[in-house]
Amino acid sequence: MSVAFVKEESAEAAAETLLPDRPISPHPNLVTEAGLAVLEAQLAEARAAYAVANAMEDVNERRRQSAGPLRDLRYLTERVRTAQVMPAPEDGAAVAFGSRVTFRREDGRTQTYRIVGEDEADPKTGSISYVSPVARALMGKTVGDLATAGGQELEILSIG
Repeated sequence: MSVAFVKEESAEAAAETLLPDRPISPHPNLVTEAGLAVLEAQLAEARAAYAVANAMEDVNERRRQSAGPLRDLRYLTERVRTAQVMPAPEDGAAVAFGSRVTFRREDGRTQTYRIVGEDEADPKTGSISYVSPVARALMGKTVGDLATAGGQELEILSIG
């Protein structure tokens, strides 16, 4: 095998491993206690995956396998470092960070979401980010209030 071929292969492998950083939100990194625990668990998983990748003997495979975990390590380290744990809402008087709010849309659909941090938001499982348009429209409102998001009126039915 020629030296030129080896160098080219290494250069190719190095180029494959240049992953862009995951974008960091410009908003404050507000989290629930559970959200911080998930971030810390994800950080531990990324550290473990990076350690496994770094133990590989083949330098090219090591680069390929460590690229993703290294990028995740940078992102998750920053998110854990900047996390601001928000206390659970004391009462359900008004919609706040951490509240579970049920509302009815103009079209009659009723939806329930918990308002959480950006990294823990997952609308499919019933949580939305506090910076989402719906959450912003609902914050501070009380049961019976109307809010407008996306050109639709939302009527708050309950807050928990």
